[in-house]
Amino acid sequence: MIYDYLIVGGGIVGLSTAMALGQHYPRARIAICEKEARWAAHQTGNNSGVIHAGVYYKPGSLKAQFAHAGQRSMVAFCQQHDIPYEVCGKLIVATAKNELERLENLYQRAQANGLNAQKVGPEEIKDREPHVRAIAGIYIPSTGIVNYSQVSTAFAEVIQRQGGDLFLKTMVRGIKERGNLISVKTNQGTLQTRYLINCAGLQSDRIAAMAGARTNMKIVPFRGEYYELVPEKRHLVKGLIYPVPNPNFPFLGVHFTRMIDGTVHAGPNAVLALKREGYRKQDINLGDMADVLTYPAFWKLASRYIGEGSKEMLRSASKALFVQSMRRMIPEIRAKDVIPTHAGVRAQALMRDGTLMDDFVIIPHGRAIHVCNAPSPAATAAIEIGNAIVTRVPSPS
Repeated sequence: MIYDYLIVGGGIVGLSTAMALGQHYPRARIAICEKEARWAAHQTGNNSGVIHAGVYYKPGSLKAQFAHAGQRSMVAFCQQHDIPYEVCGKLIVATAKNELERLENLYQRAQANGLNAQKVGPEEIKDREPHVRAIAGIYIPSTGIVNYSQVSTAFAEVIQRQGGDLFLKTMVRGIKERGNLISVKTNQGTLQTRYLINCAGLQSDRIAAMAGARTNMKIVPFRGEYYELVPEKRHLVKGLIYPVPNPNFPFLGVHFTRMIDGTVHAGPNAVLALKREGYRKQDINLGDMADVLTYPAFWKLASRYIGEGSKEMLRSASKALFVQSMRRMIPEIRAKDVIPTHAGVRAQALMRDGTLMDDFVIIPHGRAIHVCNAPSPAATAAIEIGNAIVTRVPSPS
């Protein structure tokens, strides 16, 4: 069979894209291939499950647009398909006076992004989160929580009903464009398509390179490690509690998330993973390591963030330091109150000049389009990203 569209990557963005194509072009022949034995095995299935509102992102950016719209479309999808979710709101809190200016800037950004952000003082913070110690905060009522693996399974079920072909355990090994067709060699045989869509996440730059696309970026994997509050301490967190982000570091910092299953996670930190899909500290792949360490842009990045990066590595090595970062917001927490839990790996695009891409990156090339940077809030924004890709690809012949 010759497909009209073949999507590489069975995370939430790839699945959403296949679903959107099936909705727009019900007669199109669509397939999606995933190298793992299940959908949403990597970034999607190992994140914090937050339905983001879009407070952090530069006004006008794809992240800001797609997160804001994506919050609504994700909630609507969950309602339609009876997927458990909760719009619980989020507190972003300042614990010291030197954070107040940054908190105000964040409030102004939230306003610019069209959010119903509310300034809150110590008393209201106590009302919402009695165990938090803070001097000021912002409350974002539209933030929510969901299990994105469950959402991804529902996307796959929709694709099947639409008539799409779903291929698990199917790893791409080569891509060749010949005339009006693209041949995709996999471990299960060769698939032919008129158009290729690369949603491969942690492997997206490599798939793009196979297809002959020049992206001027490389995926650098950052592992985010979490701790979980023991059951008798879950009462310390009612919802979502975030610190004011450090403008000198491109990650949000350790925060508290009540998951949809009732557990409470704290994290993540952000450390270089020595394997693209390295969820444990001992996971090492020499090829992946060499890919990063021989990339000159990585050393530019490392020198720029050496101070904050060193703190992240120390937090990774020391539970006491990790707990200390939690205690900034909830002083009652002790080391005995938390246990290690899952880790996630963020696929972050690093440009040749040493800058981290701060927005989603979607690159057309020949008879293909490549989603080359889709970290958080991509899960929230997945339905919107899928719809946007539909508008950027040719209609089926």
